[in-house]
Amino acid sequence: MLRHGFLDTFAGLPVWRWDEGVPADPAAVAWWINEGYGERRFTGVFEQMLEDTGPDGPTALIVGDWGDPNREPFPIDLLTGAADRLGALRALFIGEITSEECEVSWIRQGDLTPVLETFPDLQHLWVRGAAGLTLRPVRHERLHELVLQSAGLPATVVRALGASELPRLEELELWLGSADRGGDAGPADLAPILSGRPVPGLSWLGLRNSEIADQVAAAVAAAPVVAGLRVLDLSWGTLGDAGAEALLAGQPLTHLEHLVLNHHFLSPETAQRLVDDLPGVTVDVDDPQDEREWGRYIAVGE
Repeated sequence: MLRHGFLDTFAGLPVWRWDEGVPADPAAVAWWINEGYGERRFTGVFEQMLEDTGPDGPTALIVGDWGDPNREPFPIDLLTGAADRLGALRALFIGEITSEECEVSWIRQGDLTPVLETFPDLQHLWVRGAAGLTLRPVRHERLHELVLQSAGLPATVVRALGASELPRLEELELWLGSADRGGDAGPADLAPILSGRPVPGLSWLGLRNSEIADQVAAAVAAAPVVAGLRVLDLSWGTLGDAGAEALLAGQPLTHLEHLVLNHHFLSPETAQRLVDDLPGVTVDVDDPQDEREWGRYIAVGE
């Protein structure tokens, strides 16, 4: 995940900026749109993109700066109101905005539910920013990947996911963040997801950027969902020796392909023990942090 740059590919397609003209095959790229300079307001850019992509719209769409995202949430109704012209849409990223443009914690979002209700064939959904983000429990038959990037993910959103039904979801990545940025989800809020009930096909779970990473690790250590995972990602948070010890003392993790813990506060001895005790697993304990000067902190706090 890029915080300071832009994706080159999305959902397996090369990214194409709307101001580069029209590609030979508009359906073979991920269209990236943002508010243009001068008179090119976002609604005009969106309409131009629809014209350029034809009657079924883009296969994949990335939305950048829609014009003051720190004040106004992304206009979801712009998408839902054009559903009849977005029949090909399979992948959507709302808010690919770098920290130089607007800090993650400043990006405002609204109710995400209408996107899932309006686009039943959507397979990939990424959202950056969680200020004002809401979600109601939904059932979606085709969603394969859900990524919510934030400096503070509301517990209400986590609970709504836990009450949803996402039978095809394979990859779930939540940046939990910190309480002072609205990230108030705790282990009890995560419990329905960790049970595996709403996500029976999950193979990749990321609970990243958490200021309560030790508590999250302890909850994960006994979570039924872990048995079906290939990848467990607890990176970018405040994970320390207590969390690592909980993982090692919990259910076996030897079936994992990857255990991702980079940006951590582990002692060298505990980091090495994780590597040694999981010989068949690729364990990423890169980017160790030193809490002696600044305490523990998450990687994306702004």
